[in-house]
Amino acid sequence: MVQTVKSKKKILFLINPKSGVGSKNRLPGMIEKFIDSGKYDYSITYTQYAGHACELAVEAAANKVDVVVAVGGDGTINEVARSIVHTDTALGVVPCGSGNGFARHLGVPMSLRKALEFINRAEPVIIDYGKINDKPFFCACGVGFDALVSNDFAKGGRRGMMSYVQKTLVDWVTYKPEEYEVEIDSVKRTFKAFVIACGNASQYGNNAYIAPFASMRDGMLSVSVLAPFTTLNVPILAAQLFNNTLDKNRHMTTFAARKVKIKRKAAGAVHYDGEPSVMEAELNIEIVPDGLRVLALPGWDGTCRPVPILRQVYDIVSGVLPTLPVLGRK
Repeated sequence: MVQTVKSKKKILFLINPKSGVGSKNRLPGMIEKFIDSGKYDYSITYTQYAGHACELAVEAAANKVDVVVAVGGDGTINEVARSIVHTDTALGVVPCGSGNGFARHLGVPMSLRKALEFINRAEPVIIDYGKINDKPFFCACGVGFDALVSNDFAKGGRRGMMSYVQKTLVDWVTYKPEEYEVEIDSVKRTFKAFVIACGNASQYGNNAYIAPFASMRDGMLSVSVLAPFTTLNVPILAAQLFNNTLDKNRHMTTFAARKVKIKRKAAGAVHYDGEPSVMEAELNIEIVPDGLRVLALPGWDGTCRPVPILRQVYDIVSGVLPTLPVLGRK
């Protein structure tokens, strides 16, 4: 009996050396050590400038590379993903960004070793993606306070969770909510809103769940409209944001929609996948069903399994403690 030898898949790791806050120097060695050499024939390339990941991903898809792995944050994932939509090339993720919302929704571990082991076990599935004024997004987009913070965060020199919190507190003092006309699947409503977010994924990143019901495989956007609130409401809102229960807050209105049109008084800030931009006063947002192949574990249904808030606190504390000075140490 003749046995057929299954050919290995070609996988390309695109490493963004500027993403996140940590060094990427040990990544090549970890890829060599932990990627399944019986399943994958791998190569590694570093991005050198903004947009370079797009060019490399387009070339990889044209060369029939089976998987392109974005090694970086949500911005890097956006560059790679928008370049391989509607192709047979699948997206893999090794999270190395500041928030990693896309990876967290997929269930990819934050540990480099475990993320590589995830790739070994995963198989391609097809997911949806969104567009805002024809710009693709894969996690979430929005207007309002989060767009302002995203813009200020991008201008800052430092990355990471603490820098993001600092920008949030500074912008909170001066921000004034706007009025929006929102058309959801041809039904018009007017909102004065602090935030309007349209999620293909459930969270911004760092386990901040802005769209609790979002699924990447249901052909719908999860739309969250957060009305203005007072400082007294902040603690409960923050707890619900990280506990995946924001939909239960009386200031929050949620919808499921295929198309959303947002009109505001003037052009202004938006964000998509955490990247800031300035767009027209009228925003047209839509879901594109079944547009992208991604690596996910067998049986994944497109939704996110929330991380318990106590586990989040433990992860934050365990990450911060090693960086603090120890009394008596010289």
